[in-house]
Amino acid sequence: MWSSLVVMLLARPWAWRVAALALALLTIALFLINLRRTAERAGRATERLETLERTHAIQRQMLEAASNRPRSRDDLLDRLRGGEF
Repeated sequence: MWSSLVVMLLARPWAWRVAALALALLTIALFLINLRRTAERAGRATERLETLERTHAIQRQMLEAASNRPRSRDDLLDRLRGGEF
């Protein structure tokens, strides 16, 4: 019963145009949704990259500070007496 109804509808030329238009609209809608999801992923990747860069900058500062630290208590006292801190 349903198959004969579908066959009768698709036998008309306007039904083919409606079906083609519906497929075109569905294709455009899916493309836009995919474009939005891609942009969201790119935004998350950018945010992750910025976080990594900030973390690496902080780690570099920590390493530079550690490389300039006094090696012994005597070195620390000399620095304190010399007012280098």
